Amino acid sequence: MLHELHIRNFAIIDDLRLTFGPGLNILTGETGAGKSIIIDALGMLLGDRASAEWIRAGADMAAIEATFRVPAPVAERKGEPQEAAAKADEQADADEVGRQIYAILEEQGLDDPDSADWVQLGREVRASGRNICRVNGRMVNLQILSDISSLLIDVHGQGEHLNLLRPRTHIHLLDRYAGLLPERARVAELVRELRGVRTELSRLRRDARTIAQRLDLLNYQVDEIFSANLQPAEEGELEAERRRLSNAETLITLAQAAQAALSEESGDGTPCALDLVGESVGRLERLARIDPDMEETVEAAQSLLEQLADLARALQDYGEQLEFNPERLQEVEDRLELINTLKRKYGDTIAQINAFGEKAQTELDELSNWEVKTAKLEDAEDKLLHAIGKLAADLSQKRQVAGEQMARQVVTELADLRMDRAQFSVAIHQTAQDEGAYLPDNRRVAFDATGVDQVEFLMTANPGEPMRPLAKVASGGETARIMLALKSVLAHADATPTLIFDEIDQGIGGRVGAVVGQKLWKLTEEQLSVAKTTKKKQANQEPFHGHQVLCITHLPQLAAFGDEHFTVNKRVITDNGDERTGTVVQRLDDTERLEELMLMLGATTEAGRQSVQEMLKEVEQVKGAK
Repeated sequence: MLHELHIRNFAIIDDLRLTFGPGLNILTGETGAGKSIIIDALGMLLGDRASAEWIRAGADMAAIEATFRVPAPVAERKGEPQEAAAKADEQADADEVGRQIYAILEEQGLDDPDSADWVQLGREVRASGRNICRVNGRMVNLQILSDISSLLIDVHGQGEHLNLLRPRTHIHLLDRYAGLLPERARVAELVRELRGVRTELSRLRRDARTIAQRLDLLNYQVDEIFSANLQPAEEGELEAERRRLSNAETLITLAQAAQAALSEESGDGTPCALDLVGESVGRLERLARIDPDMEETVEAAQSLLEQLADLARALQDYGEQLEFNPERLQEVEDRLELINTLKRKYGDTIAQINAFGEKAQTELDELSNWEVKTAKLEDAEDKLLHAIGKLAADLSQKRQVAGEQMARQVVTELADLRMDRAQFSVAIHQTAQDEGAYLPDNRRVAFDATGVDQVEFLMTANPGEPMRPLAKVASGGETARIMLALKSVLAHADATPTLIFDEIDQGIGGRVGAVVGQKLWKLTEEQLSVAKTTKKKQANQEPFHGHQVLCITHLPQLAAFGDEHFTVNKRVITDNGDERTGTVVQRLDDTERLEELMLMLGATTEAGRQSVQEMLKEVEQVKGAK
């Protein structure tokens, strides 16, 4: 609920701090005293357009701050005993607004563990035109402030912030009224599944020409890469072979010359290296027979002779293997050119080329099966469309029944509010759509997560006039009474905790004023009952259910139903020797309230006092009977 409102330098308000209670809070006062300015200030928190004209003359900025008590979900309650947490969990289940608000706070990093159960909203309007919005003391943009405040406050009076006038909210209110949210959740689950299927289908249903072109390219790439059968070390081996083949004649000549120097006698009779080393070995053997210390030298010489013989044979074998083979050289050149061509297209190394081929093969396999996948997904889509249509059709029938029941109740409420000729209906219809869900009669209709229905509240305030959308039917006090009738019926369906009614008594008399007062008070019954049962406990630890209501009125019969009563007056205030007009708000005790109601009734005599006392006694009897 709205706990405290602090307004500074706003219009004719200098510095005003109001503390509201649960139940019905009444604001009264003369016309022009500033009652509606308080509503305008709350409008700033709801996202109304801010203007420097709102700033009180002589001030640099106007500021509005509102503190709300919003029970935190269990996850936000640190260190509570298990039993307390379980109890809080039950309460959190009943407090959808709290869950939504704390979800926004957590998402935006605005939650404050040190101020659990309390949310503070603020907005500053500066003379420069700049606006500063705050949530729990941290700066936010206007949209976030509006998102949170619209969950907490609903203002009824001048046609602004009327959630009930917005057709998109009607289906949610009807479903909450009829208790259909669990069934709607099952429809939403199927719709989410269908969206996933359709996303995949959209990916697969590409242009046929594009797919064909892609398949041709992939087939060519895969064939070109894998038909080459590239081996990881192949390129280095081919490079070495190409060097040998391209220099074959030079290599043969050099190998033969080296081998000849080792093992063949030259034409002029010069002995070869093997002969010379062999002669040296023979002489060393004779030397070792005389001096045994030379045995190791002989062994080294013999080893050298054997190595030279091996080298000579290796050179002979190498030379015999070498041949000038232009055909093989061309094959090697062609293979290397193929590798270089593939590297230019697919990667810098053979490993990268093969990896590209594997990736292309994977995509080729996927695209080659796209027709099969598409057929399976189309079948899944068709089944989901039929399932959604069946569940949504059942949901639609229940909405029809609930809509008729709600319409009858609203008409009864309107009659109590002196609109006995008004008619109200809940229009439910579907829109044909070629890609829509299948209803049991095989019609295809548009759908979303709420089902296949479009719901809108219609009414006519005058006989003979056609039923029209709420926003186009009435204005002023008539609109406020329509909203009150709807709020009375939808009290448990509408989760907005704080309802503000301005000019709700326009065009009605005292008798109807008492009815309006009773209906406003009834919107708060559950909240007040909880407040009373927890008053002796830690009152601020338990969440309230139902609504807190703030009402500006000129009717004493309506004001008599208030649980808290404030008077708003305009006074001349002396500021540094200058006289300025300002708004002053006073919270009334029982005696002061009696005097205020007498003034509103225009009866300041003893008879008037008795009339007011009787009126208050009747109100207490009405409240006590509930």
